[in-house]
Amino acid sequence: MNVVTGFGHDVGEALTTHPDVDKIAFTGGEGSGRHIAKNAANSFKRMTLELGGKSAQLIFPDANIDNAVRGVVSGIFAATGQTCIAGSRVLVHDSIHDEFLEKFITMASVAKMGDPMNSETQVGPVTTRPQFEKILSCIEDARTEGAKCVLGGKAADRPECGDGWFIEPTVFDNVTNDMRIAQQEVFGPVLSVIKFSEDEEAYHLANDTNYGLAAGVWTNDTQRMFTAAKKIRAGNIWTNSYRTVSYMAPFGGFKSSGIGRESGQEAIWEYLETKCIWIDYGDEQPNPFVLR
Repeated sequence: MNVVTGFGHDVGEALTTHPDVDKIAFTGGEGSGRHIAKNAANSFKRMTLELGGKSAQLIFPDANIDNAVRGVVSGIFAATGQTCIAGSRVLVHDSIHDEFLEKFITMASVAKMGDPMNSETQVGPVTTRPQFEKILSCIEDARTEGAKCVLGGKAADRPECGDGWFIEPTVFDNVTNDMRIAQQEVFGPVLSVIKFSEDEEAYHLANDTNYGLAAGVWTNDTQRMFTAAKKIRAGNIWTNSYRTVSYMAPFGGFKSSGIGRESGQEAIWEYLETKCIWIDYGDEQPNPFVLR
């Protein structure tokens, strides 16, 4: 194994354009993935691209709301929302919207922020200054577009956060699916809450983005579980849980969330090419002008 470190514009560019590189595996943002795909196309390199997401968690009226609240908190605030499968959109049935939101805010508002090296910290900092500024820009645009901030919505001003790039756990209600905050990957601790009244509406909203990496479905109706899994265009769908992963299970997305799969047998196939070998032991002399 040879590990080559460096930035994308020099090391990454060299690797993805070199004729002796047959396979590229990349995890990162959609923009970088598109650039890599263009480079790979020149020599038809095989690719595995695990890109971004705008994953939805669907909360149906028969769901265990307390469990759903915990699952949504974990889905968006773990790793400060800086994961590809962050459940950054919640689609909640209008009949349970108020109860869900009240319980969610109660749990999220007491999240412990601070040093990520402290085992008691639950929400750490954003990794870079540009990302910190992008998240604040998304928050400001959400307000401008008419979403209602019901929690957070600003850089953290807490003694335990010091001068770090911390953003308060943020929740926007009254979000519509055409807003920037509902369409673009924020990659931070920002949740959009969108109401629905019919199951088909929920499936449509879940699919109404350029991404298709993951979805969470919260219901006790077995038929609804399978219907949702069939209708939602996402590579990973969890029911009454979120972010469960295993090296034995394939992981990847639809649409702009990537190409190919990681983990499971499917991941091994990404690194293999099929070769067909014919061996003839016969003495027959066939007519060379007849196609067989």
